[in-house]
Amino acid sequence: MIEGIKGINPDEVPEEFLEKIGEETRRVAEEFFEGAKMRPGQLLVVGCSSSEIEASRIGTYSSREIGWKVYQILAEECGKRGVYLAAQCCEHLNRALILEQEGAERFGYEPVNVVPQLKAGGSFATAAYESMRQPTAVEEVRADGGIDIGDTLIGMHLKPVAVPMRILTRKIGGANVVCARVRPKYIGGARAVYDEDLQ
Repeated sequence: MIEGIKGINPDEVPEEFLEKIGEETRRVAEEFFEGAKMRPGQLLVVGCSSSEIEASRIGTYSSREIGWKVYQILAEECGKRGVYLAAQCCEHLNRALILEQEGAERFGYEPVNVVPQLKAGGSFATAAYESMRQPTAVEEVRADGGIDIGDTLIGMHLKPVAVPMRILTRKIGGANVVCARVRPKYIGGARAVYDEDLQ
């Protein structure tokens, strides 16, 4: 751990707490994917505050271990479904995102040059950067679904019509969890007919 830097947790996180948040993270992912009905090749944006998970104010108690644990589980769950994961950085990097180069190229996102750190990007995005095969930073995405862990404000990176999702697991540690899926815009007027499968 990094010691002596304000806002970084210098202590080792107890293994039982890491296991607990790991289980909660997996439940959130399973419930989200069940309701969101995302397809292979789509993009999920996730914002995560390790400080909030530890019941501290966002940005005040970053934990490398917690960021790593949450990222590894979400990456695994996305991998099972063929979904790309975009890890949102904190506001110090203007909420830029880290995703695999393959995904950035697939969606036509222009890369930018930044390497997230615990206090400039956050522990979750740092874990993503250190774990991905070819991590790429981009300034914005238009994701097909989102998971917000700890009130990190992911809405700016969702497609225009976001629909709130109610899942049973509402917290990971001390952090609030809010999920959203997206749907196509309705167009037309009173005579228009809509595809119910896209709602």
